[in-house]
Amino acid sequence: MLRLIFSLSALAAGLASSGAFAAPSVDGPQGVRPAERGALMLAQEGNIDIYYDARGNRVLVDADTGKVIAIQPPGSRLDRRALRRQMQELGRAPAEDDDRYYLDNPEDMARFRRRQLEENGRVIPPPADEYDPNGDDNSVDAYPPAPNNDEGYATTYPEEPKSNTIKRQPLNEASIDPEQPGQGEVLQTNPETSLPPNTGGKASVDPSLSLGVRQDVAALQVLLDRGGASPGVIDGRFGSNVDKALAAYNEINGTNLKSTDAVGIQAALAQSGGDPFASYTITPEDVAGPYVASIPEDYSQKAKLDCMCYTSVTEALAERFHMDETYLKSINKGIDFNRPGMMIKVANFGKLVSTPVTRIVADKTKKEVYAYDGSGKLVAAYPATIGSADTPSPTGIHAVSRIALDPNYTYNPNINFKQGQNDKILTVPPGPNGPVGSVWIALDKPTYGIHGTPEPSKIGKTESHGCVRLTNWDARELAKLVSPGVTVEFIGGPTIAEVGGTSTDEFTQQ
Repeated sequence: MLRLIFSLSALAAGLASSGAFAAPSVDGPQGVRPAERGALMLAQEGNIDIYYDARGNRVLVDADTGKVIAIQPPGSRLDRRALRRQMQELGRAPAEDDDRYYLDNPEDMARFRRRQLEENGRVIPPPADEYDPNGDDNSVDAYPPAPNNDEGYATTYPEEPKSNTIKRQPLNEASIDPEQPGQGEVLQTNPETSLPPNTGGKASVDPSLSLGVRQDVAALQVLLDRGGASPGVIDGRFGSNVDKALAAYNEINGTNLKSTDAVGIQAALAQSGGDPFASYTITPEDVAGPYVASIPEDYSQKAKLDCMCYTSVTEALAERFHMDETYLKSINKGIDFNRPGMMIKVANFGKLVSTPVTRIVADKTKKEVYAYDGSGKLVAAYPATIGSADTPSPTGIHAVSRIALDPNYTYNPNINFKQGQNDKILTVPPGPNGPVGSVWIALDKPTYGIHGTPEPSKIGKTESHGCVRLTNWDARELAKLVSPGVTVEFIGGPTIAEVGGTSTDEFTQQ
């Protein structure tokens, strides 16, 4: 008994002197040690005893030789990947089937999920944050290759989506001129969804068809208008009216300006009033009108209106500033013209001609009216619509008999053309949208005269019923320059005697 007690005491003293307490031996499954990697060779194929000393260190002891293999501080035990790697080096790594997963460890649960996917034949790469360059868990060998087809290519990937590239189709419509620096913008409409506007019987041009609109051309038109050579409506487009006005401008001002001389045009603009465009603020009077909803085509309906007024603020402002209404809108996109206080861009056409006129020449071939002063000098020129083949204007020399601003228009089917079923004499009220516009300059030949028009954009491009049509602003300017007795000479074109007939533009002053 004493011998037994002595033996136990000696054993306890030996353990105390080593500073470690024995723990049950953990015998893991046998495995081949990676000796080629330089791992420690154990005597009995990995029989290891694990002890914990007083400091909480984990002590690994070879069960056969009693040699301490490794000492692991308490903190290192939380690094499960490091422990697993160390156990593998010692030949004590658990088999795959016996691997442990901890529910409170996100990394373990991620490994468990990957293992399930691998068992089902699906392969996913490990998360980037779990990559360990020193470990074997994330190596290529840890995951089986993706299944291949006969050609050796992986078949688990989706097919490449088909291209959605839109192929360009050739345009079947006229191409619009490239935009030039400083070019005026043109309103565009969608031809598939937009409906034709209600123009009250007036002919209109779709803004999307306004080709070749340029601000430099509009600047030239403003210069010509300042110089007494009216281009008609300022619309930013070249045409016969611009060509005729440029020739008249050179004659009036004694210059040789060309439409391609950008420097000369800018210099002339600077000398005649500055920039071709200016700002204008819409006033309450502009918005107040009066306006009418539309102008009917039938003369009997016209006669029922209180006035042949403008139909919109834009129409009124366009005429005031000698502009085409569509062009005015196009250079003021997004502007509410019905709101007082809005600032818009308008043509800066300058001062009107003020030199008295003693002689007028209406050239039916050129479709131009020339006004001369007492010395025979050309002082103004206007594009005009002068008669037609069916109803030509008179020929020879005539004289101004009277002048009326804002006149009535008398429709007489016995003298004028007959419109529809209207067989009675009708009196159409005054206004800029009346049949003779806002001005009537009567000639000494009955039923003939020089007058305005409700459609200024058509001047010089259409025909009249025998009289001379000008834009309302040109007719009003000329009316202030002439007086009764001023001669009016018609030259060129067919005569009434050659085709027969009379004028159908009849006027009665209110």
